[in-house]
Amino acid sequence: MFQPACYTAKLQAGLGLVAETKLLLQIWEPGMNASALYKAALASGQFPNITARRLRNIVVECFAPRYLCDDAIPAFHLKILLPTLTSEELYQFLLLFTCRANLILTDFIRQVYWIRYIAGDRALDNEVARTFVQRAVDDGKTVKRWAGSTIRRIAGSLTGCCADYGLLENGVRSKRRFLPLHLADKLVLYLAYDLHNQGLGDNGLLHHPDWSLFGLEQEDVLAELKRLSLNGVFVLQFGGGVIRISWKYSDMETICHVLAAS
Repeated sequence: MFQPACYTAKLQAGLGLVAETKLLLQIWEPGMNASALYKAALASGQFPNITARRLRNIVVECFAPRYLCDDAIPAFHLKILLPTLTSEELYQFLLLFTCRANLILTDFIRQVYWIRYIAGDRALDNEVARTFVQRAVDDGKTVKRWAGSTIRRIAGSLTGCCADYGLLENGVRSKRRFLPLHLADKLVLYLAYDLHNQGLGDNGLLHHPDWSLFGLEQEDVLAELKRLSLNGVFVLQFGGGVIRISWKYSDMETICHVLAAS
């Protein structure tokens, strides 16, 4: 019988970990699993203020599920892109992969963050996040029932992770202001090619839920793709409610190098 994915508490182990992720990507080489990466990171001397136990936790609990999944394809792609990404672009790529690895963050962003943002709220507080987590626990979305202290920590992790990735104001606080999101062209092109290479048809691509992580609906995605098609990375035709895309590049490694060079 199919079992729906459950929420986990792994997000509290590291939040966004932007600086640590950048260092680990520089250390990581194709073929390294989590254990090998941990040993290489420990020997590198790049983490002088982190204990060996904490570093192992970061690599195994945070980095590996996000970037070493699917034969380490996310890490491989990010290693190509990293040298040319701005901070804002990097936040958006890390947000995509972190959400793919953490369903609770995905649902929080879709069901709470963007709903409140679109409604005109100026800030998001941890109590709203706590209510979201509590409801999830009550609805049986966790393997076992979380204690109140865990619910509070996870709630803080959700808003803290959003802050690490530029969606909310940073700093230690229980209430954070919304920050405007300027979707990066590189992220749009990467995600479009990534979904295409996963086997989605051109029309199905517009409906994929990954776009909603960045506040985009079908019409927004189509508008972005129309605009970016002018750059020659693909040819887009749209008529009668049907979209057809002629993809210029056949594999993700190539498009990553193209984006890195742009």
